[in-house]
Amino acid sequence: MPSLTHLDDAGKASMVDISDKTPCLREAVATGRILLLPETLRLIQENGLKKGDVLAVARIAAIQAAKQTQHLIPLCHQIPLSKVAVDFDLQAQAVHITATVKTTAATGVEMEALTAVSIAALTIYDMCKAVDKTMQITDIGLLSKTKTPLP
Repeated sequence: MPSLTHLDDAGKASMVDISDKTPCLREAVATGRILLLPETLRLIQENGLKKGDVLAVARIAAIQAAKQTQHLIPLCHQIPLSKVAVDFDLQAQAVHITATVKTTAATGVEMEALTAVSIAALTIYDMCKAVDKTMQITDIGLLSKTKTPLP
């Protein structure tokens, strides 16, 4: 069984040493969903909520969160992000969220992509909670991560 990378030989929490790793082009894609009532979805589509444009605010919150991941998750590295894209697919009773994060660095950006999806879902929840008490955030996970050597 592989060992946990954030533990030192004594079992104490430790930041992974990436100083020997070669920077590569790295990309991670994470997804998640927020389940909601059809009426709530209609209000989002029609921009009918008092707090404003739900998806625009959720997109900005997600991008901002990805950029702050190292402040939210204690052992994450500070990574210069090249791109954070957040997309929403409105389905029958859910908003499907996809976040794509890119960097050129010595470590990956999966935590940044997962953080972006999580915060997008939480923002949608916050903006719609007055009209929908049934919302559920679900299925947050990493869809893919890639590493491409630089030329």
